[in-house]
Amino acid sequence: MAGFSYTSHVAVALVSVLLLSLAHGSLGLGARRLMELYKPDPSELLTYHNGAVLQGAIPVSVLWYGRFTPAQKAVVSDFLLSLTTASPAPTPSVSQWWNTIHQLYLSKAKGANAKRATQVALAGQVSDERCSLGKSLKLPQLAALAASAKPRKGGIALVLTAEDVAVEGFCRSRCGLHGSDAAARTAYVWVGNSASQCPGQCAWPFHKPVYGPQAPALVPPSGDVGMDGMVMNVASMVAGAVTNPFGDGFYQGPREAPLEAATACPGVYGSGAYPGYAGNLAVDATTGASYNANGASGRKYLLPALFDPDTSTCSTLV
Repeated sequence: MAGFSYTSHVAVALVSVLLLSLAHGSLGLGARRLMELYKPDPSELLTYHNGAVLQGAIPVSVLWYGRFTPAQKAVVSDFLLSLTTASPAPTPSVSQWWNTIHQLYLSKAKGANAKRATQVALAGQVSDERCSLGKSLKLPQLAALAASAKPRKGGIALVLTAEDVAVEGFCRSRCGLHGSDAAARTAYVWVGNSASQCPGQCAWPFHKPVYGPQAPALVPPSGDVGMDGMVMNVASMVAGAVTNPFGDGFYQGPREAPLEAATACPGVYGSGAYPGYAGNLAVDATTGASYNANGASGRKYLLPALFDPDTSTCSTLV
């Protein structure tokens, strides 16, 4: 998950306190109070940089790199289908979460039509089970894989790597990323399956964290820790890809390492969240799974909070 990335001395001090608290396995009253009192400098706020965003009908082309079972693929494809209002689900829903992105960001971009909904369409899926580029990928190879998914103009190529595929920086500094082909006017997202590599980092809170308070792991809605972790990170990266596809959209901090719509609220999934605690979530009475959004085909998902630039708060579904 993305970490805090503020630039002021006060913010650096705050982060230091939080990290020390997590290292000792607790978040003290003083650290929580600092979080409540901290007000970032206006120059540090998440703002619009007058660039393009992805709007209207956004086609998503998926490339499955490595072996995924049909059940695993269905977890992600149903999530993508759930983003549209054409796939109604009980509230709180995945489509509500997506509509929040439209309201907070896309409707406010240059040339936007506030009344025109932004919809995602699953444009196609291809598989590369034999891992044509090998099982140890460098970052430039992700862009090549994205191109092989043949995304349409104004669309997104979604590259998903299996749990036995290593990607440069995976687990150490990232759980996923998004980039773009400015010439083709397309964006791409990569997310890896962390089940056997770093579930404590990229699938928390469905696995105990590597550092910090060791609260019991939550039950994943699909029963697959790796895939539910992937959905959380796919949601986060897609939110960034549509609101800041070419590096001049909505973001906070340096352009090279920005905080975006979802990454500006790290580790927040429900109201009352704080480092080490995902927040108040709904719990399925039958399976005991924790979630905050209902999706297509009766599925349930855990989606990241979205930063509200108008109030400088994290907006949650529950």
